[in-house]
Amino acid sequence: MESKDYIELACDAAILGMMNYGGGPFGATIVKEGRVIASVANTMVRDTDPSAHAEIMAIRKASKILGTMDLTGCEIYATCEPCPMCVGAMMLANIDKVYYVSTHEDAAMHGFPDNHLRNYLNGTDQSCFQMEKITARQDCDELWNIYNVLNNID
Repeated sequence: MESKDYIELACDAAILGMMNYGGGPFGATIVKEGRVIASVANTMVRDTDPSAHAEIMAIRKASKILGTMDLTGCEIYATCEPCPMCVGAMMLANIDKVYYVSTHEDAAMHGFPDNHLRNYLNGTDQSCFQMEKITARQDCDELWNIYNVLNNID
């Protein structure tokens, strides 16, 4: 299969998802060593879940199929440029490469803007979201030690 075939699978998943009222016009296919692991659509509407973007759903499905959160060696083929949330998830999953067709500008023109996320993260607009650190709490600090003990980490 070629890149166009993987994108076609993502498009087909997006169309099926829209026909089933699952979500918007977004699909993603995860491939590892030429093998399709997952090809899914956005399910935000169906799941009433703002995090159910196609890339996130593909990562969740691929992780279950492969039995690991480490998707090293995997590539994602997405119908649209991933938003910052999806980029973060792909980085945490160790996705090697992302291919996409439509841009975030295209998405914005069709009613799916994510510039508020991009602007917050690049520091140009901090007004859309507030984050405040609470002074250190011993119970939260202890969570690191508990994790280390439970996972035999020195």
